[in-house]
Amino acid sequence: MKLLRYLELKSGHSDNGPAWIAYVEQSKTGRTVYFNGRGLMKLKGQRRGESGGNYIDMETGESFWVSGVKKNGQDRHWAGSGKVLIEAAAVAEYLETIKAKTLDTSRCEVTISIRPTDINRLSQVANSSGKGWPHDPGEQTPYSFTRNVTSPDK
Repeated sequence: MKLLRYLELKSGHSDNGPAWIAYVEQSKTGRTVYFNGRGLMKLKGQRRGESGGNYIDMETGESFWVSGVKKNGQDRHWAGSGKVLIEAAAVAEYLETIKAKTLDTSRCEVTISIRPTDINRLSQVANSSGKGWPHDPGEQTPYSFTRNVTSPDK
């Protein structure tokens, strides 16, 4: 099922990172969203760290903010700036959500550049040996994806 979401890259950008309003697909558990060729894993509790993101890219470690679309159309953080890219296929639902007839082109821009996501490949990455969250987050950084496992040759 595709869900309309607001997504913003936080790593290295504070509140001014590239941002999108687009459709995402969720994993069965809802802990991973798939968007623009990426698998974004939900962070638990205080794992957000300094970047302010609530999801992390399972392959690059980049931090993202992912949320539902705000009905008032004010999705970007109040301290942020820059246009939000809106997936062309999502424009009608977005306008219906914010109860508007047209897009505010001073705040957003339509894009057709969102890539498809290979969910099967990313699922294999997430479920492969040595991937996933550590058992004790205190032992590693919040962005580490190495599980505390014993390698087969030890």
